[in-house]
Amino acid sequence: MSGGRAERALAAFLRQEFGASVAAVIGFVDILIEDAQHHELPEFVPDLERMRQAGVQLAELIERGADCLQEGGSEAARLRHDLRTPLNAIKGYGELLVEEARDSERNALLEDLGKVLDLADRLLGEIDRMVEIATAPPIELIGNVLQTIRPLGDRHVSEAGPVGSRILVVDDNAANRDLLARRLGREGHCVTAAASGAEALALTAAESFDLVLLDLMMPGMSGFEVLCRLKADTSTRHVPVIMISALDELDSTVRCIEAGAEDYLPKPFNPVLLRARIGSSLEKKRLLDELRLEKERSEALLLNILPFPVVERMRRGETVIADRIGEATVLFADLADFTALSARLAPEETVKLLGRLFLQFDDLAIQHGVQAIKTIGDGYMATTGILGEEPANTAAMAEMALSMVDITDAISKDLDAGLLLRIGIHTGGPVVAGVLGTRKIAYDVWGDAVNTAKRMETYGLPGRVHVSAATRQALGDAFHFEPRGSLEVKGKGKMETYFLCPPR
Repeated sequence: MSGGRAERALAAFLRQEFGASVAAVIGFVDILIEDAQHHELPEFVPDLERMRQAGVQLAELIERGADCLQEGGSEAARLRHDLRTPLNAIKGYGELLVEEARDSERNALLEDLGKVLDLADRLLGEIDRMVEIATAPPIELIGNVLQTIRPLGDRHVSEAGPVGSRILVVDDNAANRDLLARRLGREGHCVTAAASGAEALALTAAESFDLVLLDLMMPGMSGFEVLCRLKADTSTRHVPVIMISALDELDSTVRCIEAGAEDYLPKPFNPVLLRARIGSSLEKKRLLDELRLEKERSEALLLNILPFPVVERMRRGETVIADRIGEATVLFADLADFTALSARLAPEETVKLLGRLFLQFDDLAIQHGVQAIKTIGDGYMATTGILGEEPANTAAMAEMALSMVDITDAISKDLDAGLLLRIGIHTGGPVVAGVLGTRKIAYDVWGDAVNTAKRMETYGLPGRVHVSAATRQALGDAFHFEPRGSLEVKGKGKMETYFLCPPR
């Protein structure tokens, strides 16, 4: 650890330790001025502005003193004397305002005035502590931060918006946490505070946040380590993190940005700049969330058009997807006399009816591991055996077909629509399956088995499942059948066919 970095880190630590309370005093006085103007209490404003000027003087003394404290005890003694003047001014004006507010029963300002006076009292104690820290700095804390964040010359990093957003404030300094919470709360955000890195990780694991404001220099687990853990976890990686620290050096800024931080702001923070950075980060997260949601919708829509294995092949870069399958089982279903029924219905009622029916058919396909291929008007097509199943699960297709008839009957009774479903199934091959089109893509199946299944549906009867002899043989004795006899089928000649019967 270079001496220059160590000295800068010590100065930063002193600014953070003692400047935090001063920044909080200024922040709360700004809030008091806003409240006095809002509640039409102009008589309080002059003294509040004097308190703010004293706070600014304190901040300047801390800034100059942090650099000179390392030079010896004489500088520390003089700084301790100089700091008492603005502190006494803050306490004096603050106590006068408290008395005036109580006497006039103007209680709106009392809570924050009390906080300012408490901070002023705390600063008096911290002035004496400055000398001790200057002569015996907390090397363990400073060294931990500097070792965790390596200089840019090192090759590897240590492994260590909108209103109403949920923001997590992480800072070991209570005054900083309180001030940030008040500021953000006044702007309509929901704020949760954490006093340590471990507490922050526990909160992010249990709750969802839109933004994290993270102090860099904290005892125990540093803010940089918390940042690295948040970005390593897939559940919190997308949450923007703004680092806030008195450690004002390029190395820390770059390393935090490289580790995934959205931004890096120095302490004490400028409220206007902080608000702008928070707004920018929240807006960026909103846009990314919308993009992620749109991607999920696109994925869902694509999976409604193409089978998942086909989508995976396209992601791997395949541009022409076409497969020859030795044997498959194909189902065609069609609503009997639906043209006449749809003529009596309003267009929206027809679409609603088919949507309800096909949605339940799709659920059945998922349940039975069958691939729904497409709908054509009031027709429905499904297959099994074309996506790697060996052999085709014809039994699952038969169970699905019987359930489709039951579902159609139930919807027909519910709507008094007179629906009757005609289903045809054939098992055979070869079958060709592939993706068609580039602008309007579709997954389809061709071959003799497809044509024969369509013939089984066409030559079937309403409310029945009509299967070929090949399907009857594939199902064996697991199901009950009613012989249909020998039929003259167009393009196929005479065929022995059967009706699939529900379980007895």
